[in-house]
Amino acid sequence: MSQTMRPRALQTGDTIAIVPTARAITANELQDGIALAESWGLQVRLGAGVGRKLFQQAGSGQERAADLQAALNDPEVRAIWCARGGYGTVHLLDHLDLSALRKDPKWIVGFSDITALHNAARTVGVPSIHAQMPFMIGSKTDACRESLRQALFDTAYSIHSPEATCSKEGTCAGTLVGGNISVLYSLRGTPWDLDPTGTILFLEDLDELLYHMDRMVQNMRLAGWFKQLAGLVIGGLSDLHDKLESDPFGRTGEQIIADALGPVNYPVCFGFPAGHIADNRALVLGQKAELSVTANGTTLSFGGTAG
Repeated sequence: MSQTMRPRALQTGDTIAIVPTARAITANELQDGIALAESWGLQVRLGAGVGRKLFQQAGSGQERAADLQAALNDPEVRAIWCARGGYGTVHLLDHLDLSALRKDPKWIVGFSDITALHNAARTVGVPSIHAQMPFMIGSKTDACRESLRQALFDTAYSIHSPEATCSKEGTCAGTLVGGNISVLYSLRGTPWDLDPTGTILFLEDLDELLYHMDRMVQNMRLAGWFKQLAGLVIGGLSDLHDKLESDPFGRTGEQIIADALGPVNYPVCFGFPAGHIADNRALVLGQKAELSVTANGTTLSFGGTAG
């Protein structure tokens, strides 16, 4: 990976582009996100794909890639806020010229399906923000929204969660990487695959069959993902379920991951406030973070530019 080139902090008057890279969305569905960005003093620009619909998605893969590329190429755009997740961002990866992002680093913001773009940004050494999209942001917690503001405006901040369950106590520092388990699994063996050796790995997921979750986690285990981490943070594992209630898989998502880990010598927590949950805090990926896991809770700290 190239030397890290952190996007500059946002300032009052900067432009943030809202671009749909996956599922279709209307301008009306973005109103809460637009109002929030404007309350921070930002100018909001809607991508050409807003309001466009091709079956489930906001246009063809080429159209969505062109929308994102236009925002990457525009020097006035200082952050790109992906409109919503769902599925389809993977279609964009081989249509993008990420040299534009390297030459003029700007924040790419989103989570879930946007994990594909986080991994793409990582390949050119540009940090990105795993955080709530504008879609449905009005229903999230104040802490969720405030953490996004802090990440965008380059404020050093910490996320402390007394509810996060300690699996292995400890402290560490390392580059934070990861995102949605299903998307990370789908990128295995591609140029956008992840080597998490020496990093703090963050994982979350939603609405998966439990045996599918086990298959993905076993792939990661067999690839050696869990052998040489600095730390492991498990966020929301939401709405995991069996295909038939009468024939259960027999383990929760947390148990599936814990069994795949076995005994480790690095800090591990479960239930961290990030993912498909109301309290979806913003995480700066691709840059150094500090992790502390104790019996009294977990703290993940981001140092801004100085971090």
